[in-house]
Amino acid sequence: MNRIVVQVCIAAGVLVLVLLGVRYATRSNTEVRVATAEYSDLRSSTATNGKVEPMRNFQAHAAEPGAVKAVYVHDGENVPAGTLLLQLDSATAAARVETARSAIAQAQAAQFDIRQGGSSDERIGIAGDLNRAKLQVNQSRSDVATLQALQARGAASPSEVTAAQERLATVQSSLQSVQQRSTDRYAATDRQRVQAQVADSRAALAAAQDSLTKAVIRAPFAGTIYSLPVKPYEFVQAGEELVQLADLSQVQVRAYFDEPEIGKLKTGAAVIIKWDAKPSLSWHGHIIQVPLTVITYGTRNVGEALIAVDDANGALLPNTNVNVNVITQEIAHVLSLPREALHTQGPDNFVYLVQHDSLVKRPVQIGAVNLMRVQILSGLQTGDVVALNPLSSSVDLSEGLRVKAVAQ
Repeated sequence: MNRIVVQVCIAAGVLVLVLLGVRYATRSNTEVRVATAEYSDLRSSTATNGKVEPMRNFQAHAAEPGAVKAVYVHDGENVPAGTLLLQLDSATAAARVETARSAIAQAQAAQFDIRQGGSSDERIGIAGDLNRAKLQVNQSRSDVATLQALQARGAASPSEVTAAQERLATVQSSLQSVQQRSTDRYAATDRQRVQAQVADSRAALAAAQDSLTKAVIRAPFAGTIYSLPVKPYEFVQAGEELVQLADLSQVQVRAYFDEPEIGKLKTGAAVIIKWDAKPSLSWHGHIIQVPLTVITYGTRNVGEALIAVDDANGALLPNTNVNVNVITQEIAHVLSLPREALHTQGPDNFVYLVQHDSLVKRPVQIGAVNLMRVQILSGLQTGDVVALNPLSSSVDLSEGLRVKAVAQ
């Protein structure tokens, strides 16, 4: 009986040991994803959206209301410099040019007359009046002298002499008035008024000639027609867009960076540009102007940066929305790990090093960090294997945990 009890106890002990062994074996085989510390190029970047703009752009607008007389190009056409693009009806502008020229001629004629003391007819009339006034003065003086001589002999009364002297004073006054008209007919205000008329007429002519010139639209440089909203015989209002031309080999991107990202941007930083319409293509550029201020863009506070596209080949169209990725930091050949291997506790950073199928907590010093990887300055060597995360959500990484490494 005692032997049976002993055997049962021994069997129970063996069973317990077996169960404990199975449990221990299960704990020691926790599967975790691992990564190897290795040397690589570490690149930090920030992404945002932007809009393509031509660096050389020509926009033509209607200078005044009128009809489109003719259109000589079409959307997407590449044209050399000087190409005739379109023409507006210029009859009204041409009429205003002639009216302004006539007004200038009239104002200049009036200005000449003022300098000469009046028109030719006026000068002839004044000269005749002056001669008549002089003759009357001479005649009145002779009459006065004659009457004074007769008075001295008693042949003329004093009243006759006085009357003759009054007539002389009257004609002398008339002569003085005519002489003043011939030498100082126009006041300074008259000269200023005519000068203003000449200036106004010349300004009107310049404006009319400008409208006449703008009625004929030519390409100022070689480029591509990318906007042509008008058609022949269509009526357009003043200021309405007629055509847009751009050199698509020289474009830039106006990119909108959220306020916290602005401090990372530097002039000359490399940029990768993608366009959803052509997902297989990418373009390269560099920042030529960092944000100068913060503005509201939709619901975001952003800074506008200008990015020159270095390899523009005409495929990026103006006003298209693109995605930009700015390389804010790039370090070549540094020891690094995936970021998910890094753990932080207060100011300290550490990783779980896999050694002999167990986890060892290892402090590390870190350097540059991007979205995917972190630079290791000290604490690890190339080839060291570290744990990323357990495959089972019920287990946490900890010192001494027995693991089974699973490559990521």
